[in-house]
Amino acid sequence: MKNVQIWLVLVFYTANVYCQQSKFETSKGNETATYFEAINWYKKLATTHKNIIVLQKGLTDAGYPLHVVLLSANANFLPQQKNKVTILINNGIHPGEPDGIDASMLFARDIVTKKITLPTNIMVAIIPVYNIGGCLNRNAYSRVNQNGPIEYGFRGNAQNLDLNRDFIKSDSREAQSFAKIFHWLQPHILIDNHVSDGADYQYTITMLTTQYNKLGNEMGQWLKEKFEPSLYKSMQQKKWEMTPYVNFETDNIETGLHMFYDPPRYSSGYAALFNTIGFVPETHMLKPYKDRVAATYAFMQTMMEQANIYATTIVQQRITAQQQLIQQATFALTWKIDTTTHTTIPFKGYNQAFKTSDATGLQQMYYNHQMPFEKPVKFYNTYIPANNITAPLAYIIPQGWYSVIQLMQLNGVQYYQLKKDTIITVETYKIESYKSYSTPYEKHHKNYAVQTSTQLQPIQFLKGDYYIATNQLAKRYIVETLEPTGEDGFFAWNFFDAILQQKEGYSDYRWDEVAAAYLKKDTALQQQLLLKKQTDTTFANNAAAQLAYIYQHSPYYEPVYLRYPVFRLIK
Repeated sequence: MKNVQIWLVLVFYTANVYCQQSKFETSKGNETATYFEAINWYKKLATTHKNIIVLQKGLTDAGYPLHVVLLSANANFLPQQKNKVTILINNGIHPGEPDGIDASMLFARDIVTKKITLPTNIMVAIIPVYNIGGCLNRNAYSRVNQNGPIEYGFRGNAQNLDLNRDFIKSDSREAQSFAKIFHWLQPHILIDNHVSDGADYQYTITMLTTQYNKLGNEMGQWLKEKFEPSLYKSMQQKKWEMTPYVNFETDNIETGLHMFYDPPRYSSGYAALFNTIGFVPETHMLKPYKDRVAATYAFMQTMMEQANIYATTIVQQRITAQQQLIQQATFALTWKIDTTTHTTIPFKGYNQAFKTSDATGLQQMYYNHQMPFEKPVKFYNTYIPANNITAPLAYIIPQGWYSVIQLMQLNGVQYYQLKKDTIITVETYKIESYKSYSTPYEKHHKNYAVQTSTQLQPIQFLKGDYYIATNQLAKRYIVETLEPTGEDGFFAWNFFDAILQQKEGYSDYRWDEVAAAYLKKDTALQQQLLLKKQTDTTFANNAAAQLAYIYQHSPYYEPVYLRYPVFRLIK
């Protein structure tokens, strides 16, 4: 009897080891794992297999740690291994889109149980749940357009931030922890699993690829012509045909599709700053949840397989792109779609139709599934620079702007601090004009339409101020964040808004006396003032305007007002 009991225990244990079921599976594809269920599931898997480990890597706004699961065929989990491709998979950035959370659990289990083969030249890193606060905020209503699961998380994190707008500004602990993970791993490929919300079409999964141009000419071209087509082909062989990400809802498909524009606020745009290829698979919100998870699984498996085939090329392409980046002189801070060139792709959609709405009694557009179509459409996937900047030899940042320095540190930027007070001739920017959002966007009133002027000036820097040379691997990150006209730079995200407010002023009656005395000494300013009076009658009859003009052209005017506090060393 005792031997029978032992045998039953062994059978049960073996079944648990090799058939560890996820909540998705036990619910027959109707439910998704909670944050705690997912983490405990991975930890349990790691106790019985040597080729998987679960690590804690930083805090989140929700107060819980961010976990990273590492999978390696030879149980070598050291990051940045030579000739080994690292694939970083991020899940639950929008926890209402949980497909990747469940698909990654199945993917990891099938790797460790050898149902699918993890090549020895590939290491897979999985963030089980990125937006933990949103995942804990479960509901069944916020994704009104979505077909399952029964319950899911919420888009906003514990600060109600959309974390896929936070990579460059890093307001959240999640983004700060992600940066540490990213630079520790130095991934060659980033997958950020999502679910779409927009137009209706026949595909279960679409794919957003990072903008080719940002990766370097050779790497971008190779991605466009070789690696990306191999992904489409492999997915089609797995019976999960893909199309590029569909970024419209009701527009006419006849006008074509545009490749998604991904500045570095987004995960794929952020990854591109460091020559990491970013992919955002987007399953279709109206397809059954079970199918969406299966398609996401297939995409990750495909990425692993194709990365194995092209491993040597991927490793070398990134090394070459990094070397070229250090030598690169000109950088585009903004891009625009090139409407003069396009490729043609097949597209399977549904025709639009109209019916009387039961909700409003008025006409409402819908996609008629009884009228599917397949037709060639234009795909505009070439971007051209819209704002080029020449990188300086170095930037110098006064130490008071420590929030910027902290982000530089997080992102692996190399720098040193000045050893003594020093006067250095640098190129300075003055903010001549700008606009700001009238309503907040992700906790900021972003600045845009920035116009600047420049001049060479000797500036007094203090011991401890930061000198950041640009000839380093983080060069694109440095340039794009520190230039004031970059659409996702730190000036755009209000890091430097304190310079936009004048701190000192004057009383007219007192300044009038001082101004008169100063004008007697500055004959050039006298002539400028006289000329302006002669050419501007409104100004000539406005005493306050004239006093302001004298003040702004005198040494009494504060030099830091509107002077951008990041200085360029150009020679």
